[in-house]
Amino acid sequence: MRYRRILMKLSGGALAGEEGWGFAPQAIEHIADEVLDVHRMGVEVGIVVGGGNIFRGELGEQWGIERAEADNIGMLATVINGLMLRGALTARGEGSDVRVMTAIPINAVAEPYIRLRAINHLEHGRIIILVAGTGNPYVTTDYPAVQRALELRAEALLAAKNGVDGIYTADPRRNPAARRYRTIGYDTVIRQNLRALDQSAVLLARDHSLPVHVFDFDQAGAMRRICVGEDVGTVIADARDELV
Repeated sequence: MRYRRILMKLSGGALAGEEGWGFAPQAIEHIADEVLDVHRMGVEVGIVVGGGNIFRGELGEQWGIERAEADNIGMLATVINGLMLRGALTARGEGSDVRVMTAIPINAVAEPYIRLRAINHLEHGRIIILVAGTGNPYVTTDYPAVQRALELRAEALLAAKNGVDGIYTADPRRNPAARRYRTIGYDTVIRQNLRALDQSAVLLARDHSLPVHVFDFDQAGAMRRICVGEDVGTVIADARDELV
């Protein structure tokens, strides 16, 4: 096993599947199966989930909603997704203990995020789902994903993408000659302004040498393969740039 404790960054769009909005049962079942697969191997799993399948920032701009208000709506959307994901994991997990922890106090439906309590849950074999970002506007879920990974002493961040199997030298849909990076340094991602994660998230990962795996979550077994040592997708790390 390469990793014993991981944090996965899951976009809200992953719950919507091909529809792009709302919830797709098949997509949610796939997420649950992949997470439970690595959890049964003994990997401690935390998940940061986004809310883009319910509300996106551009909607706020279209409707004239100021950014802080729109971000508050988006954070509440992540809570809904976290509860949906907990329901799916619990239903398919044959008794798996799953906890939703929120940065915004909503005590009737989720626990408050407390770092040491979250670590305790992981140490006792519970899956934790972290929602509401940092509880503050003007921050996407990329930055909280790196922050929570560091706070919880995760060994790596797994950035699950939909239909994107890594970081390329150019957009492969427009440039057939584009090549995928096997490994890429933090500074290259920042210097070239590659859109794998928000720049602030990459800077934070770089400052604390947190490896980030960018991979296509649609590939069955991808999380398992990463945890046992395969370099699936692209690894952002303290490493030289290497193309496939």
